[in-house]
Amino acid sequence: MAEREYRSREDREGGAGGYRGRRGACRFMRDGKCQVDYKDTRTLTKLVTPQGKLFSRKRSGACAYCQRRIQIAVKRARMLALLPFVGR
Repeated sequence: MAEREYRSREDREGGAGGYRGRRGACRFMRDGKCQVDYKDTRTLTKLVTPQGKLFSRKRSGACAYCQRRIQIAVKRARMLALLPFVGR
């Protein structure tokens, strides 16, 4: 077999911009602890769609552990009337 010659980096890595690298760390992890608070309504409203659904982990930038904590925080904020169940 002949060794394949690559013309550019794009050919080597699978197309124009094919290599993306690893994602960064969870944006809620600070010093190894998940910093999600149900009283922080400004942050929680950014994690909820206008219909009241939670954004996915990929969209919110949270790890699995923090996503579960976000879910609990949103539910607590709704029960205390800090967040609406359905936003319009």
